[in-house]
Amino acid sequence: MNIVLINHYAGSPAYGMEFRPYYLAREWMKNNHQVTIVTASFSHLRNRAPHLAGTVTDEIIDGIRYLWIKTPAYDGNGVARALNMFAFTSRLYLLRSKLALEIRPDVVIASSTYPLDIYAARAIAKKSGAKLVFEVHDLWPLSPMELGGMSRYHPFVLVMQAAENYAYRHADKVVSMLPKAEGHMRDHGMASGKFVYIPNGIDVAEWEREKTPLPQVYAELIAQLKGERRFIIGYAGAHGLANALGTVVDAASLLSGAPVDFVLVGQGPEKDGLMKRVAQLGLRNVHFLPSIPRGSILALLDAMDVLYIGLQKQPLFRFGVSPNKLIDYMMAGVPVIQAIAAGNDLVSESGCGITIPPEDSQALADAVREMMGKTPAERVSLGKMGRAYVLAHHTYQILATRFEKAITECN
Repeated sequence: MNIVLINHYAGSPAYGMEFRPYYLAREWMKNNHQVTIVTASFSHLRNRAPHLAGTVTDEIIDGIRYLWIKTPAYDGNGVARALNMFAFTSRLYLLRSKLALEIRPDVVIASSTYPLDIYAARAIAKKSGAKLVFEVHDLWPLSPMELGGMSRYHPFVLVMQAAENYAYRHADKVVSMLPKAEGHMRDHGMASGKFVYIPNGIDVAEWEREKTPLPQVYAELIAQLKGERRFIIGYAGAHGLANALGTVVDAASLLSGAPVDFVLVGQGPEKDGLMKRVAQLGLRNVHFLPSIPRGSILALLDAMDVLYIGLQKQPLFRFGVSPNKLIDYMMAGVPVIQAIAAGNDLVSESGCGITIPPEDSQALADAVREMMGKTPAERVSLGKMGRAYVLAHHTYQILATRFEKAITECN
């Protein structure tokens, strides 16, 4: 097949997130498919931007063709980001005939988180006689409405709602990373039989290859804690409002008399406030460390007794979640305490740990005590179940095959 994958935020290991389009494309190419990723030149998710040579820049990355469409830079989630979205989708639409005639795709995938790329994707598909797939990362405009408080009558929401409805009506297949979203999609025009759940995943070979030793300051802290026979709970990721790390601080206070330490690695807008709160409470069992390269993060996960992931209570999570961080945790083979209320629960499904209510410090403290009460062999067993689950359901080789099957089943 000749596949065109449109994803505003698509990246690569060389540029940074997001990685899903790259890994899927690489697996498809192993099966002798041709893949062109059409993406925007600027994204807040990437570590660096590509070098541009005009409105559209052609680049080959690990055999995958990338078409970078020039878009303006932005900071935050304000008007500038909206202009970036409209610049990408409008320029993409203007290129629809050229792309259809030049690439002649067999399938076009619209996958830009927000749904505005569906209009250009369908136009390219119609002109080339290709199948059309709409891939849903987050539910837009429901996400800005429920998470950002935007009115359903806001012009931005109305535009996005029209695009979402259009996508569900016209796509031959709807691929979703949210396992419980089918009802919402059918309410907005999707016919039965179109829905396919394909979650986030991991590249196993790259996971093993990326591991690098911990920087000295990290290794020294962990060695000190282990030498003192402390039980270490690890967290690696953003320190933002959504991550509800205040719950960790409160749980650490409840556990201040136990041989337990929390090691929090990463950056974010809430980090300074969390550090001040720890200092005010006089806690000595919470340690903040800056972000480190991904390879060292993998070594950090391996060194923990238990890993923690949590999110704020959000009604939007009723449709399910697919956090990459949880996949990394499970792949590390370390037991997990998860404080997320969602429509799905990989921790319980895999048997790799304990799921507790979100933003409940007492429940977290109790879960830590429960993990401490298990033998090392029991904790190793939990971790092995998580890793086995990922290898059975979340490798990109498996996910790409499922995606191919969904395409071949298009009417």
